[in-house]
Amino acid sequence: MNKLPQNLLAKSPAYQRARLTAIANLVKSNGPGHLSKYFKLLTDFEFIVEKTQHPNYGVDALISDYDLINYPEVEKNSDYNQEKVKALKLIQGALLLSAHILHQDMTQLREQLWGRLLSFNLPEIQAILSQIKASKTVWLRLLTSSLTSPGGSLLRTLTGHSHWVNTVAITPDGKYAISGSSDKTLKVWNLETVQEISTLTGHSHWVNTVAITPDGKYAISGSLDKTLKVWNLETAQQVSTLTGHSSSVNAVAITLDGKYAISGSRDKTLKLWNLETAQEISTLTGHSYWVNTVAITPDGKYAISGSSDNTLKVWNLETAQEVSALTGHSNLVNAVAITPDGKYAISGSWDNTLKLWNLGTGKVLTTFIGEQPFNCCAIAPDGVTIVAGDHSGRVHFWRLEGDL
Repeated sequence: MNKLPQNLLAKSPAYQRARLTAIANLVKSNGPGHLSKYFKLLTDFEFIVEKTQHPNYGVDALISDYDLINYPEVEKNSDYNQEKVKALKLIQGALLLSAHILHQDMTQLREQLWGRLLSFNLPEIQAILSQIKASKTVWLRLLTSSLTSPGGSLLRTLTGHSHWVNTVAITPDGKYAISGSSDKTLKVWNLETVQEISTLTGHSHWVNTVAITPDGKYAISGSLDKTLKVWNLETAQQVSTLTGHSSSVNAVAITLDGKYAISGSRDKTLKLWNLETAQEISTLTGHSYWVNTVAITPDGKYAISGSSDNTLKVWNLETAQEVSALTGHSNLVNAVAITPDGKYAISGSWDNTLKLWNLGTGKVLTTFIGEQPFNCCAIAPDGVTIVAGDHSGRVHFWRLEGDL
């Protein structure tokens, strides 16, 4: 087991506090050898155990210690060493990737660091691996680096839901995320601290979809319980419930002015809602099967929906009338996104294709054929970067090029 070293426990609380919190002073001081002492502490497995096991600190406090290497004056220090900085970032990355496991079972510290750092040959990494190997007499030691290594695309895992996570949205300022789950709840996460802030309860069935208002103050969720709920993210309280659909709510989108929302349902319809009055404005009918996805053009005048009837439809939100049907997919349409200029749309389908549409002509400009059904897609604010996820768990990136 990982236990707080007895030699530290024998010291006074003041000594413990000084040893475990003096990191910032080592970085910010220009004293001789101070930065070297910082490097040495954070590549010392004994110190890592001390800080992660101490009841007043823990793994998140230790992870923050490594961020100090980004202090503006660090590179000017004569003890600055790029290879050591790289080692610190790899150790921090391994701790970030392991944090969700360590929060549940801190005894996994050795195994987690070993399995994530084993493939790196930096002297500091090899030294800490030697310490780890010598620190435990009986354990299951990986022979190859089979755990996700730091330095890749995965940074950290958030845990807390007790069932599938079906949907996620990020606030416009990028500081918070909201996830919706089959455990009937939504959770609000602080992306800087990677901590759960609050749990939103009120739905009586799976949460399928969530969207956040442009001001970041409210969220709207849709559920298998046939309702949408509006939440105040600051108070974590339910503001209102939107009722009217006769089946599961699968999709929701909000206009850029934050005044209206449109929802898509398994009842084959879309509904336009006034968020200030919590009243239904109109019902859009035309799809012959479930509505799975919906997006709104930046000017708020049109919506595009994707359905299990293999089509997309363009709607005039002012008249609540269908403008056009986009046909070409041979299986259900699961995802749609619109470029920031409102001229083009991307759709993802279970026919293993991603299609780029000209919304003015209703024509397909290009098709990407994948190996698995596409479940989601998004367009970056630059208007040319496309991201889509498929059944295999892979995320694909494209760049729009050419004369559209």
